[in-house]
Amino acid sequence: MVHYENHEAKETCEYIQLKPIGTIKNQSREASWGTELQALTWQERATRMKAQCQAVSELIIDPELTDMLDGIEKFSHLMVLYWSHLIPENRRRTMKVHPLGSKAFPLVGLFATHSPARPNSILVTTVHLLERQGNILKVTGLDALDGSPVLDIKPYLPDEQNRKDIIIPDWMKKIHDGFSDDDISGHSQGE
Repeated sequence: MVHYENHEAKETCEYIQLKPIGTIKNQSREASWGTELQALTWQERATRMKAQCQAVSELIIDPELTDMLDGIEKFSHLMVLYWSHLIPENRRRTMKVHPLGSKAFPLVGLFATHSPARPNSILVTTVHLLERQGNILKVTGLDALDGSPVLDIKPYLPDEQNRKDIIIPDWMKKIHDGFSDDDISGHSQGE
């Protein structure tokens, strides 16, 4: 149950209806909570996620919205908001997780992570735009599964999104460094 301080907010925002603007097409078909991935170390998961992000994905936008894409090819990077459509309902109630499912990282509240298992499975990723072909955008850097509904696209603006005063915890730096390194297998695995 949701509790609101402002009674008016409850009456106007209890339910929100979204309509996808397109679909993601790529080769990523296995969810991070899949049986095979559960057996992997966090480093192996990070390596798979990094490979997934390096692969080309297509954002197939509803043809009726093609005109909304005009001028988008002038941007090198986009923010893609999408729905994590394969998250089971019981996983959307998860309160705390070990990032990447590894006890090498602290148990933290879900909102302190990038876990796809969220109360509202809205995810956002910044991608590199390779090209536009009509209503299709080819991108890299997308960590979404094939078939995920696209909710919105916005140009990435470095002056607004690339803040200089960012602070992140050490465990997140370790994960980020793992994604940035060419070979992360040298990191030690924790319990």
